[in-house]
Formats: sequence, C-alpha cells, structure tokens
Amino acid sequence: MTAEQFKIDGMVCASCAQTIEKAVSKLPGVTVANVNLAAERMKVEFADQALAPAEVIQAVVNAGYGAELAQELTQENVAAERDEKAVKLTQQRNAMIGALIGAAVLMYVAMAGDLHLPTVMWLNPMMAPATASLAELILALPVLWLGRDYLIKGATTLFKGHPNMDSLVFVGTGTAFLYSLVNTMLIWTTGTQQPLYFEASATILALIMLGKYFEALSKQKTTTSMTSLLTLVPKMADRVNADETVQSVPVNKLQVGDTILVKSGQTIPVDGQVLTGQTTVDESMLTGESLPITKMSGDRVIGGSTNKNGQITYQATHVGNDTALAHIVKLVSDAQGSKAPIARLADKISGVFVPVIMAIALVGGLAWLISGQSLAFSLTIFVSVLVIACPCALGLATPTAIMVGTGLGAKHGVLFKNGAALEQLAQLDTVVLDKTGTITQGQPQVTDVITNGERNQVLQLAASLEYYSDHPLASAVIDAAAAQRQSVTNFTTLPGLGVTGQIAGTTVALGNAKLMQQQNVAASPLFDQAAALSTAGKTLIYVAQAQKLVGVLGVTDPIKADSPAAIKRLQHLGVDVVMLTGDNRPTAEAIAAQAGIKQVISDVLPEGKADAIKALQQQGHKVAMVGDGINDAPALVQAEIGVAIGNGTDVAVDSAEVILMNSDLSSLVTARELSHKTMINIKENLFWAFFYNVLGIPVALGLLYLFGGPLLNPMIAAGAMGFSSVTVVLNALRLNRFKIKKLTLPERKLS
Repeated sequence: MTAEQFKIDGMVCASCAQTIEKAVSKLPGVTVANVNLAAERMKVEFADQALAPAEVIQAVVNAGYGAELAQELTQENVAAERDEKAVKLTQQRNAMIGALIGAAVLMYVAMAGDLHLPTVMWLNPMMAPATASLAELILALPVLWLGRDYLIKGATTLFKGHPNMDSLVFVGTGTAFLYSLVNTMLIWTTGTQQPLYFEASATILALIMLGKYFEALSKQKTTTSMTSLLTLVPKMADRVNADETVQSVPVNKLQVGDTILVKSGQTIPVDGQVLTGQTTVDESMLTGESLPITKMSGDRVIGGSTNKNGQITYQATHVGNDTALAHIVKLVSDAQGSKAPIARLADKISGVFVPVIMAIALVGGLAWLISGQSLAFSLTIFVSVLVIACPCALGLATPTAIMVGTGLGAKHGVLFKNGAALEQLAQLDTVVLDKTGTITQGQPQVTDVITNGERNQVLQLAASLEYYSDHPLASAVIDAAAAQRQSVTNFTTLPGLGVTGQIAGTTVALGNAKLMQQQNVAASPLFDQAAALSTAGKTLIYVAQAQKLVGVLGVTDPIKADSPAAIKRLQHLGVDVVMLTGDNRPTAEAIAAQAGIKQVISDVLPEGKADAIKALQQQGHKVAMVGDGINDAPALVQAEIGVAIGNGTDVAVDSAEVILMNSDLSSLVTARELSHKTMINIKENLFWAFFYNVLGIPVALGLLYLFGGPLLNPMIAAGAMGFSSVTVVLNALRLNRFKIKKLTLPERKLS
C-alpha cells in the first residue's frame, strides 16, 4: 500500500470534504480517502503503482476544488506555507473589511428614510424610488465582487450536483439580489414602489466573509504545537572537520558520521551519540520530561533538545527525516489529519445536509406563500433558512479538537498515532502494565546470593550462561559476577524457563523453578531458603549443576519513583490496573503491593500475554496494554489500545497506537486525562453544532412568528451562521489550557 498526503484548497464546509472523499474514493485502487477540513489536508491510501498522484489531483479538480501534493514536513516548507497562509489571510481580511464598509453604506442608504436618519432626497426610497433603487444596485455590486469567490464556488458546486455551504450562500444572496433587480426594473418602468433586498444580499455576504475570516484566524492557532516542534531545529550547525577545524554548515547538509560541536545554550541539531564532554540537556519539548538529563560519552542525544550547560562533541547517527523529531512531526501530522470514530455521525449528516436544507427552505417559503403571505415574506423565509443552516460547525467539531489534542500530547511527550487512539484511550476501563521497564526501572540488580558452597563460583556459572542470553536480567547477573567467565557449549534458550549449557563437561541450568522441575533437579534446602526472597518481591534465578541446586540469586528491579502515584491516579480515574508478568506468584504479588496494584496476572510466558489480554476482553473490559513495544508486540496489538513506553528516541513502534516518549507512568496519566478532555471537547462541539441547527432552522422557518414573535432577518441569520463556526474552533482552542496535574494532589473521579 502507498499513502500520500495532499493539500486541498477551496473547502468551506463538511459537505466539501464529503464531496472530495467520494470523488477520490471512486478512483481504482483507492482504499482510504480521508479529508480533514480543519487541516485542509487529504490522506489517500491506494495499491502500489495502481494510481498516480496526478489522477487524485484531477479527481479533486473535477469536483470543483484545488489539490496538490503536500510538501515534506520541513522547517522551510512549513515556514513557506505559513507565509502563504498569512498572505491569503491578509487578502481575506482586506476583502472582508471592504465588504463590511460597502454593506454598511448600502444599509444606511436603504434604511435611512425608515429610521428618519439624515439623507438626501434622491436617495430616499419613499421620495425618489427610481434613483434610490439604482443607487442601492450600484452600491451592492462592489460587495458582491469582493465576495465573488463564495458565489462562484457556490454556483460551481451546485451545478456539478454536489452543493456545499457556498451553494446555500449563492442561492440565498442570489435570489435576494435577482428579486431586487427585477423590482428595480419594475420601479423604473412603472414608477411604483417595490420591496428591495439589495442591502440584505450584500450584508449577508459581508457577514459570512467576517465569520470565515475569524474562523481562518482561529484555525491557524490549532497547528501551533506542530509548528513549534519544527522550529526546535536550528538552521545552522557547527561541524568539526577532519583537521579539527569547526565549520558552520546548514543542518540539512549534515550527514551520518559527522562530528558536531554543541556549546552551552545551543540547540542540538540532529540525533547522535556523545563523543567528548559532559553536559545536561533539556528534552522537555520532545519527551515532556521537565528535568534536564545528564549526558556524557556514549549517551544518545536528540535533535531539537537544548544543551543547558557544558560543551560536547557528538557523532550524528540520524539526520533529515530519520531523526526522532522528524518521526514525531510525521506522527503528529498523521494524527491531526485522521478521523476519530465519533466523527462518523457528523460525516453522514453533512453528506446530505445541504440538499435537505435547500428542500426545507423551498418548502417553507412556498408554504408561507400558499398560506397567504406576500412573496417578499416568503422570500425572507427562504433566504433565512438557506443562510442560517450551515454544516461548517459540524465539519469543524471533531478535527479541530483532534488537532489541538494531538498537538498538546506531543508537547507533553505523548504521541497519538491517530484520532481513533485518542478516542479509545478515553473509553478504556482496564490498563494492563508489563512489569519490567514499565512499572519498574528495567535495570535489575543482584541483591542476594544463597549457596551451600562458594558464592563467586555460583556467580561465575550464572554469568557464563547469561553472557549468551538476551534476557532482561542477564546484564544484572553479569555485572554482579567479579570472577572470569567460563566457556559454554551447547547453549540453549528455553523461553519462559531459562537457559542451559555445558560448562567443564557438566550440564548447568539457569532459570526459574519450572526449569528446575524440567531438569529433574534434586530437592534441596536452598529451595526453602529462597522462599523468603520471593516473599520480599525479588525475582529468583536458580542455578543447578549436574541436576543439583548449587545456588539461588535474588534479583530486584526497583520500582520507578512515580509508579505508585501514577497507578493510584489511574485508579481514581476509574481505571482498573492489572500487572502482567512472567514472575512467579509470590514475587509478582510483592511487587504489585509496592506499586499499589491489586490485580496480578503472573507466570505468563511471552507468547501468553496476548491470551491474557484476550481473556480480559472476553470479560467485557476495554483494555489498554502498556509495554516496551517489542517483546510485548502481540499483546499491544490484541488490546483495544496499545501503549508503548519510549525513551525519547523510540517513536516508530509499529505495534502501538500511543507512544510515551517519557518512560515514566505519569505520561500514561497525562495521555488518559488529555484524551478524556479532548473527547469532552468534541462532544461539546458536536452538541452545539447540532443544537445550533435544531434551534436555528425552525426559527428561520417562522416558528416564532406563528406565535406572535418576530420574523428572523436574513442578515441576523448570516451573523449567527458565522458565529457558530467560530464558536466551535474557539471551544477546541480551550484545550490549550490543559495542565498536567501533580500526582500528589487530592484526586477525584472523572465525571
């Protein structure tokens, strides 16, 4: 499969997005066509070599819109696009101001006589209807010209058979203008007074331009998080040449293997490994970790982080699109362009909204005309319904909140791969935590050695076998052994049990109690002595030689400092927390007690983790699995939402939908609370969008007038329509107030 991102131009409402999606989805080989109204982007997935991007662009153009391949997400390209949008926004503002001034002058001319305001006689419709009508026509034309893009787009999409919001504006203002134009001709030919709606058509258009300008202004702010990520990378870097000279070069010219000098206060340009020097680095904008991290020779550094103090040289290991920051930006961009399942209802409604509104407006106007009202009255009903009913708010309700939410997540070190992950994380009721590296630090240490013989000899046997093992505890055993390792033959790994091998002609087995049973190791008092270590929460590694138990190692992987508080916070949020581990039951329960976890699933082999998740799902739970993204991949895929623990550079974990750049569990709390806040925001947006139309359309149809109330003026309807879209975007921007709560504060359950 191939995926391409396209930049879309000319969309004004959710109907536009629906039209483009339908047009592109009809192309051969297309499997997904996803349009984001707020981001003005379209993601298309299609079979390899089955479709050229030019065909997609042509399909969009045929639908009445503009399209081009989205440029690579670089600082330069984003800056150029930002400048382009700034120019368009300035042009939009100037046209809007001109239209408002023109509409205000026209309204004064049309209404001055009725309001007894100062005016000249030849502009008074009551005294000089012919010249006044001509003046109103002349004043209306510049406003229509300034808003011509809306009218042209509305006419084009209407005649192509897929009307949008602009079509409603075109029909509404066009009907009012043509009706007034015909009446102007009657005034000049008969000399009789006729109703005119030039000021209504011009003011409607001007107010819509005002609303769209504020909408565009607000939408710009929803992308600030991703833009701020891109600006982290400096434009220049100090490269150390082979002759030890330092040369300032553009960052995009750096290559893997280059040596780079970074002084105190400078930004690290690309990913790499420290060669010389020592410093502290602020990685907060990438990982959400507030405290600077000490870096010395051999440590990895991330492009975009800030060198706080000290000077280092480091070797570039990843440049360009391969850096951690580039991966983060791509993930955020993809997430912001995706749709959450909650948006499906709005999409379905938007797809038929405009034709239905046109039918309602026509039926409503005819009904009033048949009931005995004048043509002018019926026309007011018709225009008001067309103008007030706009699907913009529906189309913006979900994507604006998704864009702000995913951007905020990246700012706090939480990467959501798509909108569905953001939604599902808010709905889960159970979190399953892998023990090693998730609850614990992932850096185990040998704390106890029980033996009947020589301590160093037991450690030597254990370290000799563990040297060939990739088990997480292997390094702890090797570090604890001061004695020289012995050669091993016939080394065998037994997943979930341990390892075996031949040392000095005898078979040595190293692993858990199950392995000892399998190897028929004889009973020994050491088994009973080891029980106390297991009760204390230590992992036991049994060492047997020639089927005799010669020693037991007690290994402890300390719990991360924030794990108990984070787990407690998740529980207060109404989430059941489960620990999943391969440790035996006593050890697992001891560690769980330290972390504050009540439910433990122990003695699970690596291949059994997915089955454990499935069992919880069969009980009706919506499960999130949190692990390292490699050994836990099957379980991450099985869960409704897979959460991978990262380390600041591991951002491309295929098996997870959410990546925590900071390996602390506090990031999981942040992800859960942010997803909850975002979903509340989306529901608020959808409610107000639906409520606006449910309330506005009956009022526009004359419901209040039936009961002695006022008739809705089309100009007020236009203002209300623009206000609805701006309100949705501004509500989404409220998410920027999201703050990470201190885990030590009193907690309460989410309402």
